Amino acid sequence: MKFISTRGACASVSAAEAILAGLAPDGGLYVPESFPTLSKQALEPGKPYASRVALALAPFFSGDPLEDKLRTICEDAFSFPVPMVDLGTTPAKVLELFHGPTAAFKDFGARFLARCMEALVSDTDKSPGRLAGSGYSDGDRLTILVATSGDTGGAVAAAFHRRKRISVRVLFPENGVSGRQQKQLTCWGDNVRSYAVRGDFDDCQRVVKEAFQTPLLVEKYRLSSANSINLGRLLPQAAYYIHASVEFLAATGGKPLLVIPSGNVGNAVGAYWARMMGAPIGDIVMAVNANRTIPDFLESGEYRPRPGIKTIANAMDVGAPSNLERLRALYPDTAGFRREVRAWSVSDEQLRQTIRRVYDESGYVLCPHTAAGEWVRQNHFPDEAAILVSTAHPAKFETVVEPLIGRQLEVPEALAALLDAPGNFETIKPELGELFP
Repeated sequence: MKFISTRGACASVSAAEAILAGLAPDGGLYVPESFPTLSKQALEPGKPYASRVALALAPFFSGDPLEDKLRTICEDAFSFPVPMVDLGTTPAKVLELFHGPTAAFKDFGARFLARCMEALVSDTDKSPGRLAGSGYSDGDRLTILVATSGDTGGAVAAAFHRRKRISVRVLFPENGVSGRQQKQLTCWGDNVRSYAVRGDFDDCQRVVKEAFQTPLLVEKYRLSSANSINLGRLLPQAAYYIHASVEFLAATGGKPLLVIPSGNVGNAVGAYWARMMGAPIGDIVMAVNANRTIPDFLESGEYRPRPGIKTIANAMDVGAPSNLERLRALYPDTAGFRREVRAWSVSDEQLRQTIRRVYDESGYVLCPHTAAGEWVRQNHFPDEAAILVSTAHPAKFETVVEPLIGRQLEVPEALAALLDAPGNFETIKPELGELFP
């Protein structure tokens, strides 16, 4: 299996090479040359989660340096539950993706990616030059750059903390993440450094992209990315849609509608990739907050990136979604894109109303991002059998959620441990020279 750039101006590469590089040399994002068809074994209901992921992703790693390590990587990375629960009396089930160590769906991609990269760096140590760059020291063989609007940075920091031969630099918007999210971004130390950027998420993302487009920095620090631009983040996200849709079909007899809260669009791309592979998925719809870049593109046919707008669903405050490039590569003509892609924008007040309504009706507590998906489901697809994708534990957004439901939220044990740790970060301007003086 080979992977090509969305921009088509560089050679195809293996999964391992794409994962280590992060961004393609031409500035594009890596996508599969073609999509394999899921095996019968991968589509069997009742299969343990890690086993299904290894089966589903195996074709992407055929002949790859990671091929023989894939099952071990999956078993190590996915050691937490992936439940689907009923949402009151509605025909929807909630796919809870927040049972990992940082209580957000980003744990799936980050943990898989960290284990892949550690295995690859270990291989280059044993066989110098096989996958290596140059100009890095023995103590700092790979540098991960990640821009975050909230949950990504915490998940990446947790996944890579104390991983051998890897260092991490996390950029987050100053005053642009919740207090608990910031604690998760800044409590690590050791091989993880955190930076509060004077700007929004798009400023953070721009600085990271500039670094990858600077050959001297790429070579000197052996840069790689852990954002959803990295193939190693996307593949495990496709896998949980395969798992959820198989179990949904077995339980209900039908293919689910997927309703996905979306910011940088990587999570939704995973769903489209899963469906391309033959996962039993019906329609896919995205829910965004007041950042209307995708709905406006669907309405006008013109892609107009813009600065992010701050909302209470802050992890989706993205005005220039990077993974839209992968989605446009999948459906390159505008008519085809509009047939396959749908998205609705949800205001802060609608998010608040949804959190209150669902809690009053069922006692179930939504985070603001999941509430965006539920608003879209309730207002556009109320009678359809659907999977509502829940991206984060509501306790991460206590200042928003607790006043709406009138009670204090219990904090998951793993999250509580992180919140008790001291934080440490640097504040910088949104300039590349500030990150690499």
